[in-house]
Amino acid sequence: MLEVYAFSTPNSIRVPVALEEMGLEYTLRPINVRKGEQKEPAFKVINPNGKVPVLVDPAGPKGTRFVLTESSAILIYLAEKTGKLLPRDGEERARVFEQIFFHVTGIGPAFGQAGYFQKHAPEQIPHALTRFSAEAARVMNVFDGMLASSRFAAGDDFTIADIAHFGWIWRREFAGVDLAGYANVLRWYGEVADRPAVQQAVARVTALAPAT
Repeated sequence: MLEVYAFSTPNSIRVPVALEEMGLEYTLRPINVRKGEQKEPAFKVINPNGKVPVLVDPAGPKGTRFVLTESSAILIYLAEKTGKLLPRDGEERARVFEQIFFHVTGIGPAFGQAGYFQKHAPEQIPHALTRFSAEAARVMNVFDGMLASSRFAAGDDFTIADIAHFGWIWRREFAGVDLAGYANVLRWYGEVADRPAVQQAVARVTALAPAT
């Protein structure tokens, strides 16, 4: 059975969402990032980069145990393994990768930095707060414009591109982002969040981080 090392984080949620959508069985292995468990030597044997999520496939491409890190890489691996949520070729496939990389280089870093400087920086740095909050708003405006003419992130069909975007937008409060100003993103987010597989994944991942 597939194993997923994860916590209730924007990047972690993507993998269970994909697995639920694809109908694959998996076991969740909690790694409490609040306690720094991702930096412990035992976990860094699995991922030297000390981050979640991590996927362990006991029956990997060569029929042997395969360990993969980085949520976007995991999404692509699972899509290619199952033949689901990723077009096989052509423009549609390219659009999925375009959106994944837009998230990796745009939305994800902007949200992460905005949240850090708002909530965790040891001192308030006005320029950094302004810079990353403005960048978070900018990339959201870009995404909102894309969704004005598209049901989902990469076209008419739900794909791993939507799952990639879902993670940080699910945890948007961390970055101080309000969807009220982005009507198309709000519509898209509601449709994605209402999917039964997404709800199941959210419930399972949220349970990894009990209230303290």
